[in-house]
Amino acid sequence: MVDPGLNTVLSKSVAILRAFNSDDTNVSLAELVRRTGLHKATVFRLAAELVELRLLEKSESGYRLSGGMFELGMRAAVERTLLEVAMPFLQDLYERTHEIVHLGIREGHHVVYVAKLGGHRQVRSPSRVGGRMPMHCTAIGKVFLAHDPIVRREILSAPLERRTPHTVATPGRLARQLSTVTSTGVAYEREESALGLTCIAVPVLDETSAVCAAISVAGPTTRFRPEAHTAVLRATGAALGTILARRSSSDGH
Repeated sequence: MVDPGLNTVLSKSVAILRAFNSDDTNVSLAELVRRTGLHKATVFRLAAELVELRLLEKSESGYRLSGGMFELGMRAAVERTLLEVAMPFLQDLYERTHEIVHLGIREGHHVVYVAKLGGHRQVRSPSRVGGRMPMHCTAIGKVFLAHDPIVRREILSAPLERRTPHTVATPGRLARQLSTVTSTGVAYEREESALGLTCIAVPVLDETSAVCAAISVAGPTTRFRPEAHTAVLRATGAALGTILARRSSSDGH
């Protein structure tokens, strides 16, 4: 069924672009039609225009997002500034832990990963740079939920997707976890987004003490002990928040 909100050329074009997942390589025309709910002729025509605009590339097996989309993404001021400032801190954190390091922001009811650092032999993780995950089953997402009562109420009042047998899918249990995150400032994920993956996250606060981002460290459940990384993770989050606040204050003046 076509979303009634898709009543302009622009909204339909955006729907096509948003139909691509972070791990897609090529998506066929038929699949784009299925994902968007738009008429086949509409998708075909708009996809051709998006190819001309360098926002999509066409191959024998379908379509994929092009370098033009990457260029536009890198011009997003807030995320670009955040990434530029955060990268040295993330690299230092990786050198101290040698585990997967994430930097994430909130977009709607999802976590969007701005950065991901890891070695060649790290545990498999469903996260991708530019990809998104439901907030309730990730440590970074729980950080945002714990500090935003409006979004927390929206998430807890809707069905919670069960990604694994360990996903916390009952509102009461998740609410108790988030209360602990609020009081401790640390969130955990234990095989809730992917089997075999354990994660710990802390907030990054802006100049108003609001959560503008979150940092996490993840590793294999068989050997990773998240509590052992609490101190260094807290220090990294606090240091990054301080630099971001100073930069924002300087820009404001």
